[in-house]
Amino acid sequence: MKFAGWFGIIVGIGMMSMWTFFLVSGQVPEINSEPYRIAFHLAAEFATAIGLVISGLGVLRNRSKFINIYLVSGGMLVYSLIVSPGYYAQLGDWNFVVMFTVLLISAIASLMTVIINQRP
Repeated sequence: MKFAGWFGIIVGIGMMSMWTFFLVSGQVPEINSEPYRIAFHLAAEFATAIGLVISGLGVLRNRSKFINIYLVSGGMLVYSLIVSPGYYAQLGDWNFVVMFTVLLISAIASLMTVIINQRP
């Protein structure tokens, strides 16, 4: 389950870093055009990221109570990884689409690792 734990930590930190960079560098035009929508979107993204980091640490420490948190955070991540590529595809930024696809496959693999290892 080390893969799942480290995956959660790295992706969670990466999500927070990416959004912080985009916000600080002024690359989120929706702040002006759709402030409520982007605020809710950012809340969901940061909740997912924080959940991944916290539960990833718990999974690495073999704390069983963090397994369910990991599964919920991982489900939130899968949703985000399915929806987000559309934004970048619309912009023609195929590098991000490929990145999200690789992350989606990895997220599913990490969730399957946790599910399989929790069988009685």
